[in-house]
Amino acid sequence: QVQLVESGGGLVQPGGSLRVSCAASVSIFRINAMGWYRQAPGKQRELVATITGGGGTGYADSVKGRFTISRDSTNNTLYLQMNSLKPEDTAVYYCMFQPPGRTDVYWGQGTQVTVSS
Repeated sequence: QVQLVESGGGLVQPGGSLRVSCAASVSIFRINAMGWYRQAPGKQRELVATITGGGGTGYADSVKGRFTISRDSTNNTLYLQMNSLKPEDTAVYYCMFQPPGRTDVYWGQGTQVTVSS
């Protein structure tokens, strides 16, 4: 059973930075894909950033140039570095993991990020 535990969320002022982490209970040395999604109150969950097994990355237009996704296979941890944060980045951030060669995905429980002065 795959478990994903997010951490690092919190309250930050506009323009500030935050890094959220996702610790996996299994090896993430080989993956199909991992990613970060977010869901704001009253809105649907949306894709923020993804990373493939080959290291390719993709970002939502709204976060390009501000957010960076990375993977530490040694520590089985996925990161999302968020810079120049805006109030509209406020949401619960969820980690997603898709094992190699499979179509099912696993989700973490989410971590709250609030951008406010």
